[in-house]
Amino acid sequence: MKRKGFTIIEVVLVLAIAGLIFLMVFLALPTLQRNQRDTQRRSNLDRVQAQTTNFMTNNQGRVPNNLANAGCDAQCQWSNFLVNYLNTPDPFIDPSGEPYTIRWRGNAGGAGSVGSENRDALADYEISVYGEAQCNGENAVRIPSGGSRRVAFRMKLEAAGIYCVDNGG
Repeated sequence: MKRKGFTIIEVVLVLAIAGLIFLMVFLALPTLQRNQRDTQRRSNLDRVQAQTTNFMTNNQGRVPNNLANAGCDAQCQWSNFLVNYLNTPDPFIDPSGEPYTIRWRGNAGGAGSVGSENRDALADYEISVYGEAQCNGENAVRIPSGGSRRVAFRMKLEAAGIYCVDNGG
């Protein structure tokens, strides 16, 4: 008479396969979450670019750093831009829950590379702003002439690399 059921080897084999599947999922999950946060960061930087265009439309084509504002330098003006254009209607925060800071890195002026700091030189939750510049891959490059309305934005990504976008001014 033959017995019905599973042998111990079959049960162990099924459990081993299930364990491998769970292990692969748990190893892949943090990478998927990190990539999802980086996708949100890219979207946020695109939002900064769009709001810069909106700001320029409302201010006769000027970018925040060249507005005449007594007692408020370029860094202050970009901070005001963050408050007045990006924090409405909701706070402008990183996917990790930290608020973004905008760091004005100055007008590039002249030709050549300007925004080429390596990934480690950029702070977390920081959007670096370069005047008179446009993006070239991960770097911001100077525009030799006629680029006073061009602004490049760079942000460090969590997984790897830097995301750069410009306003195309």
